[in-house]
Amino acid sequence: MTDNTNTTKAQKTDIEGLLGADKVKPFYKRGGFWLVLLVFLGILFAVYYFFFRGSQGQVGFVTQPLTKGNLTVEVSANGTINPIRTVSLGSELSGIVRKVNVDVNDQVKKGEVLIELDDTKLKASVERAKASLDLSKATLAESQATLKEAKAKLSRLQEVRRLSGGKSPSKTEIDAQEALVAKAQASVQSAQAKIMDSEQALKSAESDLSKTHIISPIDGVVLARSVEPGYAVAASLQAVELLKLATDLKDLELQVNVDEADVGAVKPGQKASFTVSAYPDRNFPAELKKVAFGSTKTDNVVTYVTYLDVKNPDLLLRPGMTATATIRTVALKDALLVPNTALRFRPSVSSDSKEPTMNVFGPPMRRSVRKSAGSVTSPNASQKKAEVYIEKDGQAVPVPLVVGFTDGKMTQVLEGKLSAGDKVIVDQRRGAK
Repeated sequence: MTDNTNTTKAQKTDIEGLLGADKVKPFYKRGGFWLVLLVFLGILFAVYYFFFRGSQGQVGFVTQPLTKGNLTVEVSANGTINPIRTVSLGSELSGIVRKVNVDVNDQVKKGEVLIELDDTKLKASVERAKASLDLSKATLAESQATLKEAKAKLSRLQEVRRLSGGKSPSKTEIDAQEALVAKAQASVQSAQAKIMDSEQALKSAESDLSKTHIISPIDGVVLARSVEPGYAVAASLQAVELLKLATDLKDLELQVNVDEADVGAVKPGQKASFTVSAYPDRNFPAELKKVAFGSTKTDNVVTYVTYLDVKNPDLLLRPGMTATATIRTVALKDALLVPNTALRFRPSVSSDSKEPTMNVFGPPMRRSVRKSAGSVTSPNASQKKAEVYIEKDGQAVPVPLVVGFTDGKMTQVLEGKLSAGDKVIVDQRRGAK
């Protein structure tokens, strides 16, 4: 059985040898090789066509026309809304709060009693001061009577001495009586001074008594209340805030921090608008009132507090709200405008040969050198020289301009040989038709 199997394998080997089945085909006779080569050549041709042929003399420019229109230059800043004036009320006296007549959001009038302290002791002090004043007045009357009596006695003694020819009474008696008159006069003066002191003491006691009624110094509204009846008030160098008042909330003030780079552009009288988180889809109008000369430095950023007047007739705005304001520093109408992309554009300059050749890796790399981009004027600049390019006979030709204000997208043209409708280059593309 084994001999038959070996014989069969030998015969099969001989047949395959005769047919040439054991020979390996060359690579160029394989179908897969030609398929891969065909795909590679196709990719190479596509790269050559789109990159190499498209770059030979077929550089195109993207243009935009100069236009006439309105230009608004704005400065943005963040800040908070505050009342025009706020007042913190405290107590100059120590005592117990007897009554609080107002609450948060209550409207108050100037002179209205807002808080009442217990005045029992102070009323007693006033009564004592009045009694002391009455006593001083009585002392004065007594002193005046004594003075009058002393003067009368002195006059009688002097008359008797005159009539007696200086014999009686003696000089000593006359001197003693004169001393009594002087003493009586001093008593009168002392009593008068005592009256003045008692009057001032009475005024002080009455003043302390009046301070038990804490009144409103302004017409406005109560913003905060931190006192209740029975509250013990302790007078100190820094009075504890019992109530916080604000002027009429229909007129508010927005304080924003303007960056030092923009502070030169903002001036009193400029119009502004702002938004708050509570009403994100609504713009509220405002007007710039003043810019503080003193700076504020936070994290090495210098800003200047700018104050804006805000009307709040609907009372939608509340003190303390965070606002984002936009101040219109420039508002131009019917101005000649050029796109800022045109001011920044500079044509590319090739550093390679004009006749690049194909290599095994495809088209050569084209390295371009771009000139420094033209600068655009800042929002607070009045005028500045600039340069744009126009397309002429397939080439980019520079045109000098004098430009003014910009909003970041469009810039005002002040001088130049261009007019509305003239097209300026804003971009350059390879292979463009």
